Amino acid sequence: MENQNRSGTAGKAIRCKAAVCRNPGEPLMIEEIEVEPPKAWEIRIKILCTSLCHTDVTYWKMSTGPFAFFPMIFGHEAVGVVESVGEHVEEFQEGDMVVPVFRPNCRECRDCKSQKGNGCSIFGGELVPAMPRDKTSRFKGMNGETLYHFFSVSSFSEYTVVDVVNVVKISPEFPVDKACLLSCGISTGIGAAWKVADIEEGSTVAIFGLGTVGLAVAEGARLRGASKIIGVDLNQEKIEIGKQFGVTEFINPTTCGEKKISEVIKEKTDGGADYCFECIGLASLMEDAFNSSRVLVFGGNLTRIGARQ
Repeated sequence: MENQNRSGTAGKAIRCKAAVCRNPGEPLMIEEIEVEPPKAWEIRIKILCTSLCHTDVTYWKMSTGPFAFFPMIFGHEAVGVVESVGEHVEEFQEGDMVVPVFRPNCRECRDCKSQKGNGCSIFGGELVPAMPRDKTSRFKGMNGETLYHFFSVSSFSEYTVVDVVNVVKISPEFPVDKACLLSCGISTGIGAAWKVADIEEGSTVAIFGLGTVGLAVAEGARLRGASKIIGVDLNQEKIEIGKQFGVTEFINPTTCGEKKISEVIKEKTDGGADYCFECIGLASLMEDAFNSSRVLVFGGNLTRIGARQ
């Protein structure tokens, strides 16, 4: 059945506002842009809510690399409503509440069907600042110049176009300010605890950084039955919110005196945490996480486990 677009914009370009970054490290400028209609296997989304991820900031600063293409529209954590769909799109229709995701899932390849990973072998092998199938952009500036995509989402725009492999339908009753975090932070944290680490019941866990990812790790560890979940953060206000997500103990490194954070964690976990998660992205914290993890002995060989990001 052909989708009926009640707003009358299906198949037409839409003019809207977007936060455009024209050069790395420069302030984003609110500009009027043109968003082309979706092509085959694509949908156009009206963004309802978007959040700022540290990854956006990291790539915003980069002048070289796979996403150093400017001008660019950043943003990859969002929730929105389907405005129109392209040809061959059957699972989505106008009005659906959706969450765009930067990790593609074609649902057909062996890797997408696997329970051990989510690296799509068809669409996940190449990072391109455009649509994944034809490698072209759906954004234009008012002077006709190409505006590049970011992480297959580009949510810092009132409207965006994504491939069907980069979007998930959700319940319309989900609060939009929370749903946008499902795109990256929550799925990253819970997935790390549940799928990557595969935390066992009764395990001890240490989490370095209680931001969105760190709190999601705590929730994942709680759901998997961890016996002790230690949150490490400089912000004392994270104590109470951490408890809501399963954190059982809190450590502020500034209160450890002359002791290293790894020493404190080893004392609390009888030799080291079974799983450590570094959720900030600092080399020094990665070292702390590694040194805080428990050492196992296999056939006379020492193996350190659980230093995971």
